[in-house]
Amino acid sequence: MHITTWLARFASAVAITGAFAWSVANAQTAKPNIVIVATGGTIAGAGASSANVSAYQSAVVGVDKLIAAVPEVRNLASVRGEQLLQIGSESFNNERWLKLAKRVSELLKSDDVDGVVVTHGTDTLEETSYLLNLTLKSIKPVVLVGSMRPGTALSADGPLNIYNAVAVAASKQAVGKGALVVMNDEIHSARDVTKSNSVKVETFRSLYGPLGTVVEGEPRFYRAPSRPHTTQTEFDIDQIASLPEVNVVYTHGNMNRIALDAFAASNSKGLIWTGFGNGSVPDYMDAALRETRAKGVFIVRATRSGSGAIVRNGETNDDKNDYVVVDDQNPAKARILLALALTKPRDTKALQKIFWTY
Repeated sequence: MHITTWLARFASAVAITGAFAWSVANAQTAKPNIVIVATGGTIAGAGASSANVSAYQSAVVGVDKLIAAVPEVRNLASVRGEQLLQIGSESFNNERWLKLAKRVSELLKSDDVDGVVVTHGTDTLEETSYLLNLTLKSIKPVVLVGSMRPGTALSADGPLNIYNAVAVAASKQAVGKGALVVMNDEIHSARDVTKSNSVKVETFRSLYGPLGTVVEGEPRFYRAPSRPHTTQTEFDIDQIASLPEVNVVYTHGNMNRIALDAFAASNSKGLIWTGFGNGSVPDYMDAALRETRAKGVFIVRATRSGSGAIVRNGETNDDKNDYVVVDDQNPAKARILLALALTKPRDTKALQKIFWTY
């Protein structure tokens, strides 16, 4: 072989090898692409002074300013923002929930999106996260985050919460764990978490404890969800055009049947009975509840106690009355699950299986 030909081939091989090595190195150092979908809430709120930690106007700060306030997130991922809604989370309804869930689903299908962070008010964050946990068909991380104090407040918790949420969404450890909630340095499963206090920054708690924590921007997981979620469920947000009307009735001493009758008359498809203790029914309400079921409204017994599973056929004969009981879902989450379940024709046996499954 002529020396010039050999040198040319050698140079070509070196160039190819170098290009391959650069490509591998670049792939290894490339940052995950994270989209922050903003919906408003306290995390986007502002008060009249820095001393206002609970008195403020929510949903006034745009997503670009939220991201700009935490420039350190650029060290974790390539981040871009999208302002989908600008509301307090108490204003979420079925239409807005579906809009958010479908948009997140669309983003997750993109090859250039590795994870999604949703900034959200805290009032209904547990309901939104449970909806996403049950209906998104992707293993990519989806992290919901909020704050208990507006960004203008002393010791505002929003910026660090956003930083931690991006860290979790960018982490390979979060892949396949369903929708997550990141607040106050903790990582929670969307199924388990609930808001437990109206003002404290440590308000979000899980009955069985968090899945993990975030330490100096490093997610550390110690357990994984055991109930089906996302790709493992029978619910697909892309196939759901609307959610049926499902309502919640809260029990109290000396209550009456007005709410039951009104919901039945307004074509409610299901009711979450938030009963005393084990979801019990007062003797003076027993006939009214059975009559509501006879009108075609599904009855699901839950508890107002805050936690705990409901025993089927305990104080109430669920088999005879054709009722369903929750496992340990709180009333707000039970309402989400029942609405999803009723997007297809079901009988009480099928509904009971769903509540014991998810």
